Amino acid sequence: MTLPAPFDNLRLPVIGSPLFIISGPDLVIAQCKAGIIGSFPALNARPSGVLDEWLHRITEELAAHNRANPDRPAAPFAVNQIVHKSNNRLEEDMEVCAKWQVPMVITSLGAREDLNKAVHGWGGIVLHDVINDRFAHKAVEKGADGLIPVAAGAGGHAGVLSPFALMQEIRQWFDGLIALSGAIACGRSILAAQAMGADFAYIGSPWIATAEANAVQAYKDAIVAGRSDDIVYSNLFTGVHGNYLRPSIIAAGMDPDNLPVSDPSAMNFGSGGNTDAKAWKDIWGSGQGIGAVNAVETVGDRVDRLEAEYDQARRELAIKAQMTLA
Repeated sequence: MTLPAPFDNLRLPVIGSPLFIISGPDLVIAQCKAGIIGSFPALNARPSGVLDEWLHRITEELAAHNRANPDRPAAPFAVNQIVHKSNNRLEEDMEVCAKWQVPMVITSLGAREDLNKAVHGWGGIVLHDVINDRFAHKAVEKGADGLIPVAAGAGGHAGVLSPFALMQEIRQWFDGLIALSGAIACGRSILAAQAMGADFAYIGSPWIATAEANAVQAYKDAIVAGRSDDIVYSNLFTGVHGNYLRPSIIAAGMDPDNLPVSDPSAMNFGSGGNTDAKAWKDIWGSGQGIGAVNAVETVGDRVDRLEAEYDQARRELAIKAQMTLA
């Protein structure tokens, strides 16, 4: 579909997904300056008053960049809100987002009509993440502007459906914005997401292995060293199924191949849920696409690499199309 301003002038059709603990102002600002949408979870700003400071800094630095670089303005940014009863900061954080007129709000774990209307009131748009077609319908019915189908292989909280299945079902009835999530880590995969009908590729794990990410060096190194078979799918750590790095589970003294099943009612998204090891801090989230990440580098260098891969894939596809027509 035709992207609304200011989302129609991106260097690449990419949203850097919000990463718990990892995403902060340094990462978001670098992503936006590099020409992709940067995002962070509101809950990363701790205590709650820090959210206002972060949004002030992000807004001012991106505005300064745009004044200095009118020919290549920064991409807009997004804030992720956990719309679950366990998030007792939601109302307060939404007021801060309204103050700074956040361009995009990404909602997770619950869709609320009043929240969507509030974002529309200041001119923002809402994307809601879903793991199946049923939740997609509910999100749109409650006023979400777009959807983030979280397919199998996505980092952190993730679904189990193939991206082909999710996209074909959702595109049968929905013509709004879609950002596809699930093991997208190279330029070729960005183009594939578009071919399936997505407007954006929703990329998370590769940003962990960047200089600007708020991650310990061991975590960054584990992303570089990891492959798809190093990812374990479990609901033990937060009560919601997600994908995690096998080495971090072993380091916490657990057998990744024999993890118990957690009671979903014990959901805990901020401190690590159902074990002594804390999710995100000790147990590291990651998607299955990390085999494409070969070094820790700056966000700018990673975007350069993605752009080169994306352009090469487009050229190869055009050649194949010409050969087919010949």
